[in-house]
Amino acid sequence: MTAKYPSVRRRVQASSLTLSLILAFAATPAAAAAEDDAGTAAAAAADTAAADAAAQSDDVSRGDVIIVTARRRQESAQDVPVAISVIRGDSIEATGNFNVVKLQQLAPTLQVYTSNPRNTSVNIRGLGVPFGLTSDGFEQGVGIYVDDVYNSRVAAATFDFLDVDQVEVLRGPQGTLYGKNTTAGAINITTNQPTFDFEGRAEVSVGNLNYRQAKAAISGPLTDKIAARIAIAATSRRGTLYNVTSDRWINEQDNLGLRGQLLFKPNDDLSITLSGDYSKQDPEGYGTTYVRVGRTQRGLGRQYDALVAAVNAANPGRNYAVPSTNPYDRLTDLDASLNAGNKIGGVSARVNWDVGPGTFTSITAWRFWDWQPENDRDFTGLSIVSKSQNPSQQDQYSQEFRYNYEGDKIDFVVGLFGFKQRIDTQGTEQQGADASKWSLSGALADDPSVLEGLTATNTQYLKSTSAALFGQLSWKVTDALTIQPGVRVNYDKKSGFYQRVVTNGAGDVINCTPAPGTSLPAVLAAQCGVYQPQVSAPSDSAWNFTYDFNVNYKVAPDILAYASYAKSFKTLGINQNGLPLNADNTVNYDASTVKPESINHFEVGLKTQFFDRRATFNLSAFRTDIKNFQATVNGGQFGTVRGYLANAEKVRTQGIEADLKIVASDRVTAYANGAYTDAKYKKFTNAPCPPELSGGTLQPDGAVPDYSRPGEPGAPSPRQCDISGQRLPGVSKWAFSYGAETNVPVTLLAKDGQVYLGVDGNYRSNWNSNASPSIYTNVKGYALTNFRAGFRAEGFDVFAWVRNAFDVNYVELLQVAPGNTGLIAGTVGDARTWGGTVKFSF
Repeated sequence: MTAKYPSVRRRVQASSLTLSLILAFAATPAAAAAEDDAGTAAAAAADTAAADAAAQSDDVSRGDVIIVTARRRQESAQDVPVAISVIRGDSIEATGNFNVVKLQQLAPTLQVYTSNPRNTSVNIRGLGVPFGLTSDGFEQGVGIYVDDVYNSRVAAATFDFLDVDQVEVLRGPQGTLYGKNTTAGAINITTNQPTFDFEGRAEVSVGNLNYRQAKAAISGPLTDKIAARIAIAATSRRGTLYNVTSDRWINEQDNLGLRGQLLFKPNDDLSITLSGDYSKQDPEGYGTTYVRVGRTQRGLGRQYDALVAAVNAANPGRNYAVPSTNPYDRLTDLDASLNAGNKIGGVSARVNWDVGPGTFTSITAWRFWDWQPENDRDFTGLSIVSKSQNPSQQDQYSQEFRYNYEGDKIDFVVGLFGFKQRIDTQGTEQQGADASKWSLSGALADDPSVLEGLTATNTQYLKSTSAALFGQLSWKVTDALTIQPGVRVNYDKKSGFYQRVVTNGAGDVINCTPAPGTSLPAVLAAQCGVYQPQVSAPSDSAWNFTYDFNVNYKVAPDILAYASYAKSFKTLGINQNGLPLNADNTVNYDASTVKPESINHFEVGLKTQFFDRRATFNLSAFRTDIKNFQATVNGGQFGTVRGYLANAEKVRTQGIEADLKIVASDRVTAYANGAYTDAKYKKFTNAPCPPELSGGTLQPDGAVPDYSRPGEPGAPSPRQCDISGQRLPGVSKWAFSYGAETNVPVTLLAKDGQVYLGVDGNYRSNWNSNASPSIYTNVKGYALTNFRAGFRAEGFDVFAWVRNAFDVNYVELLQVAPGNTGLIAGTVGDARTWGGTVKFSF
């Protein structure tokens, strides 16, 4: 933020409510609270020692008003007419929610699903990215920012939080205040900043599964005008899934992160912060386990069980079977190499300069991302796909200029943003010894050499450029009424290149285009049915003008009502993973680009405080209508078309969010957050069919789809399915989180402090884990409960914790195996874990 209005939590004596919240949830490293409401927003980075000292105050009638910069200026949280969730850094540490993926346990409207760092979906209110295989060619609907720097790759969500002061989850379009347009919301991560007072902190945690985590940070002056801060974090944990093939645990944690910051403050009007960070992950993952088999429209002999029997019959003595049909036995038999090397980092320079009546801010950044995966794409211990890897390298550059003005009647912020990135990907996928028996029929199925060694080598790149002029004005019509319009002018250009070269087992390049008047030989036709050469070079550009309008009114000193409308967009997309084929087996080049989304967003809210500001209740209701929703479709093949983007005609998400916090005394606090989200495809007539309607002989063009025989072997399959009216994947209708803590003052180890006991939990109702909802991929709802107990004093905290205390079995993600065989694989959530944490600060 700015030097005049820094993005730090300013402590102001004012409210017994806020001090008690800090006592319970902020200054207590073992206490957890997700401050999820339209009035709890953000900015960050007061040092931990100061927070600990504040927590020890016996005067609960005096407290801190949380000052936020959600609208790029300094305001009291309850005066901000925006729906925001804020989770303090200490709450993150206490609850074990060490990255954005885990953060959804504290923020009910946030949905995060990941099969690996590249294929991660971060959604708010059901919107953000298409559910399914990730493509580089579309934009993220939820922007991830770290210290005002936009991270274009959603893989950033999988890295450990590093010296984080707090995380803000802003809900709804944010295009008139943030540099990169975000249609569903933004996750704004603020790290602890350099200080001119010497300070430090250290933390060590150990637990079952050989869990080890260490964090440390030190900050202080180098001169009277220069301060520095260095932070490091490392996490390791044994895997949670045992691979009987490799005889080792997989899906482990192996994370390391470093950050250094240098603050130059020559005078009170100017500050310059230079930052650099580097994080890496090197686990063996991300593997899946067998969950179930469901019938598809394939012939009975081409279903999963029959295919396994056929492979066994062709290999006497093999007798293949999955190690367990119960996913909660946490066993798998994946035979391909598994790796998930993941690196991210960069440097930035942030300048804040008080100029005249306002503040000028400049943020310059370069970031990189390096992804080195190896996967088992057939999800089995059979050698169907023997190799699958798509390493990527990304460079991005961004520049943002902002000017913020604050007056008696008028406040405004105006900004200019530029962004450029390039992503290079080199893909390799290879068929194994069992591929012919699995994927072919007739005599060719009995010849392993037809497909064994068949290799698709992909080369692709994406170039993306974006520029925007944006601004927002607040007009204080009266002391109670404020009108707030905002506008954005945006330009995007995308160009890409994709080439797939296919070689057979002998290493010869194959050509799938027959000579005029001829047809392909049977073996070559079979090979081309699995991998087909292709070249495409999609390119497009677009201008967009969008706007929003907010009206808010102080009904009473502690009651704020607001209403807002936003006309937003998600820019055009291009297909970067290959293009689908037409009915005559030619490439459909019309699918190379995807139309922009057009978004109309409506929201109303009410923010209240009562019981002498010892309780807060906030309520918001929203509705978002989208035309040309960018969805992921997948034909189910192994490699011809892994997945591509298309437009669903209409999508609607609507719901209600509520938050309640109560401070009964300085010894007892509690909170509860809830969300109801109704997210549906209002119209999607050409969607891919779910597995129970796939795999059979395709109905002819123009035929009326027959949906009456799902999962019936040998039944015909529609070319596309009409899934209008069905729920969006990945979205629970109901989501709740809650927490409470009680403490007692004691003297222990010659220190005056508190013994405390806390609980937090969350619940999510059922949701579907396939792009086109399937009866086989419905994920049951679940509730998780965590406990913690410990002793804290000034500069010291020690506590024990147990997460998923009741050892609930639950699924994080289900995936449909390619080939329409009916196999469903999945990732199961962590079983009960336990451990302890010791923290020091000075």
